[in-house]
Amino acid sequence: MGATVSTTANAKMSAKTSRAARQKERAAKAVSTAKRQIGAPYRWGASGPGAFDCSGLAQYSWRAAGVKLPRITYSQYRSVRKKVSWRSLRPGDLVFFRGLGHVGIYVGGGKMVHSPSSGKRVRIVSLKGYYRSSFVGAVRPGD
Repeated sequence: MGATVSTTANAKMSAKTSRAARQKERAAKAVSTAKRQIGAPYRWGASGPGAFDCSGLAQYSWRAAGVKLPRITYSQYRSVRKKVSWRSLRPGDLVFFRGLGHVGIYVGGGKMVHSPSSGKRVRIVSLKGYYRSSFVGAVRPGD
């Protein structure tokens, strides 16, 4: 009887580890996809390839990793169950700013890749100053 409980516990632990490993792989794929878009122009309502707005870049990058996200920032934040604190950010997490009006993809090292605004291009920026002060939350897709 003890062996059954142990086997069940091990299976649950293995499934949890596998899920975490899958999420990490998907996140790495989303980050690498987003980084490949650096230099693409911002275009309102665009979701690639070739041009993006902020939520379009997030959706495009995570779709390449096999995770479906809604199109707009508010829906992206609300649809992903796993909410993440500033201190717990990991590469691939979606970071939201300005009352959920802007989203970027955390790439690690205190930086994100995003499609900023009209006339600008997809780029990596530091999450200091303005972005730190306007941060409203983050989510972990694919978890």
